[in-house]
Amino acid sequence: MIMKTLQIILSFIFTTSLFASKIDAQEDWPKVIAASDGSVIKIYHPQPESFTGDVLKLRFAVSVTEQGKTDPVFGTFWSINNVETDRDNRNISIVSVQVPNLKFGSDMDDNRITFLRSALETEIPNLHIILPMDELESMLQSNTEERKLSKNLNTTPPKIISSNKPSTLVLVDGMPKLKFNNDWGVDVVVNSPFTIIKNNNGAFYLYGGKHWYSAPSATGPYTYVNDVPNNLNKIQTAVDNANTSDPGFTKNDATANTNDVTNIIVSTEPAELIQTNGEANLTSIEGTNLLYVTNTENDIFIDQSSQKYYVLLSGRWYQASNLNGPWQYTASNNLPADFAKIPEGSPKDNVLASVAGTQAAKEAIMDAQIPQTAKVDRNKAAANVTYDRAPRFENIQGTNMQYGVNTQSSVIRYGNKYYVVENGVWFESYNANGPWTVATERPEEVDIIPPTSPVYNMKYVYIYDVTPNWVYMGYTPGYLNTYIFGPTVVYGTGFYYSPWYGNYYYPRPYTWGFRMHYNPWMGWSMGYGYSFGWFNFGFGMNLWPGWGGGWWGPYAYHPPYRNYTAGYKNYGYYGNRGFAMGNSIRNNNVRINNYSNNIYNRRNDVVTRNNIIVNNRSNSVNNNGNTNRQGNYSPAVIPRTPNGSLNTNQNRNQGSIITTDRQGNVFQRNQNGAIQQRQGSSWQPVNNNSNAAQNFNQQQQQHDRGQQRAQNFQSQRTTAPTPQVNRPSGGGNRPSGNNGGRGGRRD
Repeated sequence: MIMKTLQIILSFIFTTSLFASKIDAQEDWPKVIAASDGSVIKIYHPQPESFTGDVLKLRFAVSVTEQGKTDPVFGTFWSINNVETDRDNRNISIVSVQVPNLKFGSDMDDNRITFLRSALETEIPNLHIILPMDELESMLQSNTEERKLSKNLNTTPPKIISSNKPSTLVLVDGMPKLKFNNDWGVDVVVNSPFTIIKNNNGAFYLYGGKHWYSAPSATGPYTYVNDVPNNLNKIQTAVDNANTSDPGFTKNDATANTNDVTNIIVSTEPAELIQTNGEANLTSIEGTNLLYVTNTENDIFIDQSSQKYYVLLSGRWYQASNLNGPWQYTASNNLPADFAKIPEGSPKDNVLASVAGTQAAKEAIMDAQIPQTAKVDRNKAAANVTYDRAPRFENIQGTNMQYGVNTQSSVIRYGNKYYVVENGVWFESYNANGPWTVATERPEEVDIIPPTSPVYNMKYVYIYDVTPNWVYMGYTPGYLNTYIFGPTVVYGTGFYYSPWYGNYYYPRPYTWGFRMHYNPWMGWSMGYGYSFGWFNFGFGMNLWPGWGGGWWGPYAYHPPYRNYTAGYKNYGYYGNRGFAMGNSIRNNNVRINNYSNNIYNRRNDVVTRNNIIVNNRSNSVNNNGNTNRQGNYSPAVIPRTPNGSLNTNQNRNQGSIITTDRQGNVFQRNQNGAIQQRQGSSWQPVNNNSNAAQNFNQQQQQHDRGQQRAQNFQSQRTTAPTPQVNRPSGGGNRPSGNNGGRGGRRD
């Protein structure tokens, strides 16, 4: 027993140490390949050129030392890489490689070039290269593909409510709809994510944040009550038990807001709440003419030049002469110039991702284009689509497609076929009721679904490649309601979608009402006030059979939310200043720390790249086999020194930095800090004022920023990802190349 316990502890320590050191291990450059002819090939840290779907194009500096020689020959090669992404750990793993071009500064015959290209294509996948996503985002120049998809979003402000005391906005989707709950013996408001019931005495009660509130009607006004009728105790117990059984629950969550009695504001239309705790307290931002409000959980600013208020809501900026409005939309590239001067590391640098032209905004745009990838088992994957009565379809404006109205699933009809996306997987059938099989192509017109359609997010789920046993798919954050809109990212389309009311209630994605805040690693999370007990999705299906979420996109998903224990906290995301995230809490398998934000983790018929899986209940390590092109995934092998410590310096070039430009010229910064260019067999100095030197410095700055972002991400999460269901392993070889997002048969 003692020995078994010791083995578990050692296994857990090794796993968490390996995970914590992963970022350092990826800085183990150059990588060394021993070629079959005795040559030594060194490849240096890559420069990314583009990233579309699951295809990452990279540029590497390379050196080749022939057997029996001491002087290396330097050059550049370009690679087209099929990759697997793990957005939970923010890593990108190279699975297969093509090398279309290889260039050396000295003459080299064609046979030699062919041999080296073949060696690189064969051996690079065996290096198990894992690239930090944050580093790639900092180095990539954003392309415009996703921006083309996300246009004509709605910027009309919702109803904006101002309050000078701590308040909670409770949304009801239209006029309250009541249905009797047999388990509870009371009527329940079903068209709200909040727990609102009508008791037998005719009074309405709201339960949230461990407190009861009472009102004469479902829409209020609500007042806090100490004592409630005894028959409500089982409702409170059911709500609390549903929340404590959530995998993301911790004991601290239960007491986070125990003493916080809040003012309740109910809205039956899309709305946002901006609030201060008393009169607004203002603090200046260094180096700018801006003031920001400190006693609020909103992002509220005053531009002293114009005396205008600015507030950031779901990634959109609105301005007004005072906090009571009226509010007017302001594009992110029309903000006062001082917004772009907010220092990284300052308390309000979290808004920089929503300010056009900032590095944070560019990185957010890049992040919104990186998919979460998976391979889907064609023989096992299944979909389950139900309708309220007979299937009913309505036209999708501007297309020849129709969408399913009376279902919580995202179903479209195109020609004589039906398609559904369920938890990030495309399925198809010749019947609206199925049976459903894994799709190998998606309808071409999916790309032109307008944002006015409630199934708009389907266009952000892609099919990349097909084999006899697997279909390679992926979704970008647009599937989860994150969209590129011009020079920044926003949450939601801004449009209101009418829900389905029948025997069942099926909600549609909401943009407003939940104080959405952008985080550079996790995307959007709810405002700090929505803590333990406000959203009770653990038992939602029991309130009204057929209820299944849907307020935030896929009905199985809702965003993480952040909580605070006392006062209002300000968060600096981008600087190296430490972080105070407060309690980061997960709902439905989503949280910020020790989180899993991967929709595919809700399926047991797909394989995703979660390199290390720790079962927190047993502290045992579970991996899915060997990393290879058959798709079985395991932790990358990290070399260790004889004493067992991680060898993060192995093969480093003694402090020099070697890189390459787009023309294939090779540069280095030597140990004295001087920039040199490889010419023939020697390094020649480069003028520090030249374009080449400026480009080199820019690449280095982007690389350093990416490293800092990666470290910041690790500092905000625990060492082990959350448990996931067992994944299938094995399968056919991964095809190379890209099929433009629609897939292609390779049987």
